Amino acid sequence: MFMTKQRLAMALAVVATLGLASCATYDDEFASINSRLDQLDTRVQSAAQSAEAANQSAQQANQRLDQMESRVQALESSPRRVPRG
Repeated sequence: MFMTKQRLAMALAVVATLGLASCATYDDEFASINSRLDQLDTRVQSAAQSAEAANQSAQQANQRLDQMESRVQALESSPRRVPRG
């Protein structure tokens, strides 16, 4: 009977040790995953800022094109001048 209790205690100790060892492994895995997520978050934020800057540049270019279009239309609708000579 004594050996059975001793074996049971030993088995519980082994299971507890393995359980704690696996927790450390999970902590390492979670730390690795969190680090990777932080890197990806930084890259996404950088890409979003670049996209915003590109959007603003495109809007400014469109405004300049609209201004040029109105000038071209004004020139095209004005009466033709007779060349000298």
